[in-house]
Amino acid sequence: MVIRRVDPLSAGKIAGLLYAMIGLLFGAVFSVIGMAGATFASEAGDGAPFLGALFGVGAIIVLPIFYGVLGFIAFAIGAVLYNVLAGMVGGLRVEVD
Repeated sequence: MVIRRVDPLSAGKIAGLLYAMIGLLFGAVFSVIGMAGATFASEAGDGAPFLGALFGVGAIIVLPIFYGVLGFIAFAIGAVLYNVLAGMVGGLRVEVD
């Protein structure tokens, strides 16, 4: 079996969703870190503990969107480049049972 062409839009959609899920995971980690930082800042009496909480909540929203959009763009460009190169050399040969 030879893969001769990859649809850039379908590759981009799959990659966008995968990267959005990765962004959600990273956003959750950053959110926990931000909330912990806000808690420690409020206990220590340092100024503006709400900034850590705002950063944590913002990470849940911003990172999945950022990762998803960049993943979509990168994989769509990669699929176009693959199609150009596969046209020159014949594609990617895959052996399946």
